[in-house]
Amino acid sequence: MDPVAESQKFFRRISQSSNIMLFLLWHVVHLILSVLYIVREIFRAIENYLITNGYVKTYTNLNLDRVKYLGIVIDSDEARNTSKVVELLEWLSALGVKKLCLYDREGVLKKSKAVFMERFGSTENSVAGPLVSKKRMDFEFVSITDGKEAVAKAANLLFKKYYVDGDSEKPFFTEAHLTDALKTLGAVEPDPDLLLIYGPVRCHLGFPAWRIRYTEMVHMGPLKYKKLGLIMKAIHRFTKVKQNYGS
Repeated sequence: MDPVAESQKFFRRISQSSNIMLFLLWHVVHLILSVLYIVREIFRAIENYLITNGYVKTYTNLNLDRVKYLGIVIDSDEARNTSKVVELLEWLSALGVKKLCLYDREGVLKKSKAVFMERFGSTENSVAGPLVSKKRMDFEFVSITDGKEAVAKAANLLFKKYYVDGDSEKPFFTEAHLTDALKTLGAVEPDPDLLLIYGPVRCHLGFPAWRIRYTEMVHMGPLKYKKLGLIMKAIHRFTKVKQNYGS
């Protein structure tokens, strides 16, 4: 008997058994997560139905005074579905949102700017359903290139102001310096109060970071699965949140 060959066979059997166990474990975990996802989606669908049909009275009268500027972040691939975006904007308009920032990384929404402005830039439009009449909305369209360009111009301005002259004081640049430079360039819009994010991942998808310092962010899932009731719920929750600002 060759002890080396026997030990190799032994470890090979252990390795095969481990691979089988890992394979089965992966499928069990995948099954559990799939079931949890289905349960969550069923719950969200029921919740959406109850809210949109007025069974949950908490969300019938939204206090939009605290949502002066709403941000919508959409994954660029999903932003190409203009009909879905238009439907989302119709909901927001009917809810009474007045000022809206639309962002996608690649600037897809900018290309449909004329469509959105024509459809929602007039107070004569109306929407059917239990909601109020559609109102005019003001839009801002943002992509990742806007943020990079604005920061580059602000940095160039600060460089010329403090470093071109060798005798001037060289400060330690802070957020206030950048904000002042952006204001000088006319590149500062207000920070969104609430940011609703539609996409496959839980992140802001490159939305300019200096504009979400005090912004509440809510991940809403893929755009194709958007739900009016969950938008109403997100806005309602935001209006009830107490925000504390540092000095």
